[in-house]
Amino acid sequence: MTASSIYVLNDLRDCAADRLHPIKSNRPIAGGRITLKTAQFIFVVLSVFSLLCAFYVSMSFFWIVLIYYLLNVAYCMGLKDIAIVDIYCVSAGFILRVVAGSRLIQVTPSVWILMCTGLLALFLALGKRRDDIVHQMDETHRKSIRGYNVVFIDTCIAITLSALLIAYTIYTTLNMTEMHLGTAHFYMTVPLVLFGILRYLQLTLVEEKSGSPTTLLYTDKILLSTTIAWVIVSAALMYPL
Repeated sequence: MTASSIYVLNDLRDCAADRLHPIKSNRPIAGGRITLKTAQFIFVVLSVFSLLCAFYVSMSFFWIVLIYYLLNVAYCMGLKDIAIVDIYCVSAGFILRVVAGSRLIQVTPSVWILMCTGLLALFLALGKRRDDIVHQMDETHRKSIRGYNVVFIDTCIAITLSALLIAYTIYTTLNMTEMHLGTAHFYMTVPLVLFGILRYLQLTLVEEKSGSPTTLLYTDKILLSTTIAWVIVSAALMYPL
């Protein structure tokens, strides 16, 4: 509900610019299917109710959710207009989600899952910025665009994905991982992760389809098959017959 309130706020702030976008113009607020007053009401209700629920669950969880909320409100109100800061905010939001979930199940998240989550989110955010540039979106759509170009984004993507693969590879070979997962052979999933990264990179750079990561996951058969294969191999390694 907290994340949903932020999406509503973001759409409220961007409704004028979204009307100029070939896909985002179909969003409920930009398309006129939901009035501004109704959207504002939904934002307030979701914000208040989600924070009250988080407070009821536990104080530690509430503080994490509150930080997540304030960070994203700041993002919607201006931080998203600053190049590099905008994608860092997106990445931090996903890391806070992992921390919040870990707090609820009373598990301390490893630095590796936080690092991999942050790097993956950073890559997806870079992909979306690239998609905006490829579709010739200018500052009227997103002010931070003036701080990016294709060469810069492609370089950032290469750096980010290299760091992601290294972090994941190190994680699979740690004694801690062997102890927690019950297998010393989790490194066997690395080729699948690398293949998935290369496929997504191909979709981003060659086919220029990085606008919606969720849509790609469900529509690209190769990417979906790779994800399913990773789940099967991981399960087989952790729960051998």
